Amino acid sequence: MTELIDRLSEDARKKAEKKRMPDWMDPMLAKLTHDFFSSEGWIFERKLDGERILAYISYKGDVTLYSRNQKELTDNYPEIQDALMKHAAKGCILDGEIVAFDENEVSDFRKLQQRMHVSSREEALDSDVEVYYYLFDLLYVDGHIITKCALRDRKKLLSVAVEAIDPLRMVKYHNHDGVKLYKKACENGWEGLIAKQAESPYLHSRSNKWLKFKCINQQEFVIGGYTEPHGERVGLGALLLGYYRDNDLVYAGKVGAGFDDQTLKALREKLEGINRDTSPFNQGDPETKAVQFVSPELVCEVAFTEWTEEDRLRHPSYKGLRRDKSPRDVHQEEQNRVAELDEEDS
Repeated sequence: MTELIDRLSEDARKKAEKKRMPDWMDPMLAKLTHDFFSSEGWIFERKLDGERILAYISYKGDVTLYSRNQKELTDNYPEIQDALMKHAAKGCILDGEIVAFDENEVSDFRKLQQRMHVSSREEALDSDVEVYYYLFDLLYVDGHIITKCALRDRKKLLSVAVEAIDPLRMVKYHNHDGVKLYKKACENGWEGLIAKQAESPYLHSRSNKWLKFKCINQQEFVIGGYTEPHGERVGLGALLLGYYRDNDLVYAGKVGAGFDDQTLKALREKLEGINRDTSPFNQGDPETKAVQFVSPELVCEVAFTEWTEEDRLRHPSYKGLRRDKSPRDVHQEEQNRVAELDEEDS
């Protein structure tokens, strides 16, 4: 019987390492850029606004789902586990993104929150929020680590290792027209594109071999406090946000938009458990009365239009809590600047 690894070219097989399946492999992460380009040496994929998930499928066919910081999330997405047991090769490690969509077929992180924070497998199965696992990479198969193989080779093997039947889907990619695709992505309301060097290996770190072309400024922030609600608002008024610069927590502004009543109440309950008397911010002053500070333990995702000259967020909107990133790993991403996009390839 032909093994999947034999589907690789002779050159790619030389780069594959025969080893026992590792217990964990750190995911590759993309760097943010505003220098949009097209190149035959790169591929371009839709950037999905979901939760990064690595799927470990044992030789017996057992499936375990992990976040990018190694939290097991299998019970949050039981239908994904079941689908992988039926339609994926045994003895492999997959990389992808679990997403939920809005009515316009745009990935919706806020909607996905309803699945991310369920308390049991039963609650997940009862949820009316449909989720899909979009696969884009293969790290291990047939007793071989294939991370040193070129991305194109890994993708070809991935398409054979997994049968793309809902809720399993393959991330489609394009071999050229990065700039035109980026403009189309923004027109469609997508978060952006991911550009990946086609011959690159899979690196277990953040790398400029993978680049983010963002249509919407969006990143993680540490929650350092909250304000009291006013009028008919419930729960809280706004969250105080920050990011780490070296060992200092830097204040980045407040976010009071993007919440519904249920989220406000749930956040208030969660934050009251980590209240503190002193500010966690080492740099920057919230300059807000009636503030309740909290220990910097929670991370949230926030969309915004730009950074001000004072390094504060302009027009921020809350997207949801993140459980896949440590507060100490939250840093300010490269500041936004407007790039002129030409119709011709650059």
